[in-house]
Amino acid sequence: MVQTKLVIGRSFIASSKDYLEYVLELLREVESVTYKKMMGEYMLYKEDILFGGVYDNRFLIKKTKSLENSGLKEQIPYPSAKSMLLIDSEDPDEIKRLVLLAINDLK
Repeated sequence: MVQTKLVIGRSFIASSKDYLEYVLELLREVESVTYKKMMGEYMLYKEDILFGGVYDNRFLIKKTKSLENSGLKEQIPYPSAKSMLLIDSEDPDEIKRLVLLAINDLK
């Protein structure tokens, strides 16, 4: 069964556990990544630092100073939220580089 959320006339699909597992596999090069499920989505943490999440089956990380000129596309995870950056790479080494840049800024 697919869960949907209706927000101001727009339907959003709750993220699937399969997509979360795919993202966690992409994050395999980043040590100590954990997640918490919240309202049908998944928040991603490294050493208790929230750096991103899985929203509507999209892998997004927080915009930080080090990622300002990364070329990543900005997306809104949910209505009224700050924009985040879409990770569309499937290269675990590149993803590790981006996540660690964000983590260092968030410390």
